[in-house]
Amino acid sequence: MLTPEKQYVQWYENQTLRHARWLSESNHGPPARIMIVDDKTTADEAYRLACEGTSLLWRGDFYNAQQLLQALGRRIERTEERAALRKTKKAAKANKRATSEPSTDATVLIPNLFHQQRQTQAQRARILGRLLLELDTDYVSQLRRAPDMSAACIAAFGQLEGAADHSCVLSLRDIQGALGAAQWRAKGVPIDTLGLSIYPHYGVFAPTRHEYVSLLLKAPLPKTCDVAYDIGTGTGLLAIILAKRGVKNVIATDLNPRALACADENFTRLGLSSIALQQVDLFPADAPPANLIVCNPPWLPAKPSSPLEYAVYDANSAMLRGFLQGVRDHLSEHGEIWLILSDLAEHLQLRTREELLGWFAAHELTVKYRLDTKPTHGRSQDDSDPLYAARRAEVTSLWCLTPNKC
Repeated sequence: MLTPEKQYVQWYENQTLRHARWLSESNHGPPARIMIVDDKTTADEAYRLACEGTSLLWRGDFYNAQQLLQALGRRIERTEERAALRKTKKAAKANKRATSEPSTDATVLIPNLFHQQRQTQAQRARILGRLLLELDTDYVSQLRRAPDMSAACIAAFGQLEGAADHSCVLSLRDIQGALGAAQWRAKGVPIDTLGLSIYPHYGVFAPTRHEYVSLLLKAPLPKTCDVAYDIGTGTGLLAIILAKRGVKNVIATDLNPRALACADENFTRLGLSSIALQQVDLFPADAPPANLIVCNPPWLPAKPSSPLEYAVYDANSAMLRGFLQGVRDHLSEHGEIWLILSDLAEHLQLRTREELLGWFAAHELTVKYRLDTKPTHGRSQDDSDPLYAARRAEVTSLWCLTPNKC
């Protein structure tokens, strides 16, 4: 009997009804329609089926499946380019007809661009996610030239258990994500300003953008700094910086068990025994008041579409506002708050500077100082990105906040 907490998918193959455990890291439900495809299936046919909502269970060569996925991506890009051209022509006609205020002024265009891009990315992910592979209980593929994926998939998705779980079906993109994460975990992400590497796990946001590290090294520690919290620690990078700067007692929190395991491994690699971990939402329980509380919340107020996006998107700025609401209750008398935040949301017109300052004031917090830096990652230099103007203007800041004096 199939257990209710698990999801299964079924399909007909060689006139036989098959079923397998369904796995989806994006929490997508089991596909309703599955067609068997192989090396004879053309990219155009596969693209048509995927766009119609049919999932494609691959039975050919493993590397040909990867090539098919790339071909689907190219067809999506061509479709997106044609759609963008139509929108450009439509906007040009609207501007030509306008007599006073054009209908595509910046106050409407920029946030629309952001939301359109998010919708485009979501549609792209849905189509590409319809190319599926079947693996056995140990995540072994029977496809020709399939690599050894067992260790990477077990690390990412966990061990399958139960007699009914003789196989599982998941998207090739999820498998590629697991293989990529295994490589990141093996080689690490170098943090040059610290002279060390961070080793991210699957499902934990890798600190490939770490311009804020220089801000954390530059900011003066409070005069007394025996206890510090790192809220939403992720890979543990901020907690590591605090420990490296001499804070004797660092408490790192996160709600994601994958993040806690990842941070714990990074602390162990570096021999940092002064950092404690707690699985809680925001602030630690039964902990002494902190002289310093550090938080690097998700920077963009938008709804995440997958577990990994929770590190980037914070619907309605819920985490940020929850942090500001409760942080005073956990500070020592002369404690400080270091809030790491990009102003990209402001340039995308998703949040204003006035809103942010208003939240500080509403929770009786004063800006003691602010340190700024400019990002240098590739997308900030890519003028073909529709959001290039906003990314080029982006500034990442360390806001040092203190409670208002009574």
